[in-house]
Amino acid sequence: MARLYARPSAPAITSLRWNAVRPPVSCAIYTVKRSLAGQAHLKEKLPSTEKSRERFREFSLAGKVFAVTGGARGLGLSMAEALVEAGGQVYCLDRLPEPDEEFRAAEARANPDFGGSLHYRRMDVTDDANTEAVIADIGAQKNRLDGLIAAAGINHVASAIDHLPKNVDDVIHINYTGVFRSAVSAAKVMLDRKCHGSILLVASMSGIVANKGMASAIYNSSKAAVIQLTRSLAMEWSEVKEDGTGGVRVNCLCPGHIETPMAKMVMDKDPETRALWESENMMKRLARPEEFRGITLLLMSDASSFMTGSTVVVDGGHTAW
Repeated sequence: MARLYARPSAPAITSLRWNAVRPPVSCAIYTVKRSLAGQAHLKEKLPSTEKSRERFREFSLAGKVFAVTGGARGLGLSMAEALVEAGGQVYCLDRLPEPDEEFRAAEARANPDFGGSLHYRRMDVTDDANTEAVIADIGAQKNRLDGLIAAAGINHVASAIDHLPKNVDDVIHINYTGVFRSAVSAAKVMLDRKCHGSILLVASMSGIVANKGMASAIYNSSKAAVIQLTRSLAMEWSEVKEDGTGGVRVNCLCPGHIETPMAKMVMDKDPETRALWESENMMKRLARPEEFRGITLLLMSDASSFMTGSTVVVDGGHTAW
């Protein structure tokens, strides 16, 4: 019996296979165009990959502008100095009518050869209108804002039973509402001017653990709220949108016990507090404000360009037991 169907030749099979998997020419062109467009958009989201002879270029803040609340003294001022040394133009914001000698000494230390500068502006984080106006003015004056450190904070040490309503309000208004309002005011400027940068909220290890020997329930819980606020704001502002807005990373720093005026007030009330605090961490001592300069520069520079929504604990091992 004669065959009804002949087996296709090898060239014919190859042709059939190619035609089956090859998309129409117009579809292929569209796919290439879409791929190229996607790559271009991706490049806008990523930090530059260009090679440079400059050492540690990612840490440079040359030409960038920052604001630091609580920046007149203590931890906030030390963090501000770190940004200045990396080339940043830094505005320290505080409610003191005039900065004290600690700020003036830091101002005198600022080396103009580094390209940075240190400035003071009076601002009260409990005043929403004042906070927004001062930060907006910095953005308008410099035509940019690359980051904010929210370091303003207070404590109230007393039994929870002895906290008066005013004590609660004072701590929350500065430690939480003030941090929130400062971050929002900075983000408005950064998003409006399409400045991709970093916001750092200063909380405390007290937002993670209850500090032995220090009854401060409202302070502790206000710092825990800042940790959660960090995640929420990072979710809203970190992504770079197609119109170029976004790209505002938000992270949280949780220091341990530091030799600051606020800590000194607690220790002066109870001299045994220092010995207790020192015994509770692995390094058996308190931190110095200048020991936070390195982590500040990391979190406020492009060296942490893929870091957002994170909580960094720097406490000498206090919470690691």
